[in-house]
Amino acid sequence: MLLRLRHLGTLSALALALTTSSLQAQQPSEPKTELGKHMAAMNSAFRTIGQQIADASKNASTMEQLTIFETNAKEALALEPEKKAQVPAADQAKFVADYKAGIQKLIETAGRLHGALHDGKNTEAAAIVDEMRSLQRASHDEFRIRRPPPSK
Repeated sequence: MLLRLRHLGTLSALALALTTSSLQAQQPSEPKTELGKHMAAMNSAFRTIGQQIADASKNASTMEQLTIFETNAKEALALEPEKKAQVPAADQAKFVADYKAGIQKLIETAGRLHGALHDGKNTEAAAIVDEMRSLQRASHDEFRIRRPPPSK
């Protein structure tokens, strides 16, 4: 009987710890900026596009996600990255111009993806998605503030 109570106490403590950590993980550490909200929507849509791109039967859904991606990218074009504040004043105009040029290139590439999907060229579309993924990585390295992971 004593052994069962000891196990029950251990299980209760474990359940409490897991519940607490999952609640902390659900709470955002900082509120997102307007640009951050658009980028999060783009990221979500892009993940879905990447998962579906090889399957021609899902082209309609992929096109819907691409529209979400393009709409948010166009909105992001009008905004400036938070990292601008960390750039010396003399370089800020070039930094913002480079950011906008990168977003514009991403929008143009998304337009090519739209055309490939419309024509049912999923192999070509997959190559364009890979190109977009490369653009994303390079741009995030340059324009995004890297925050430390949330502490537990």
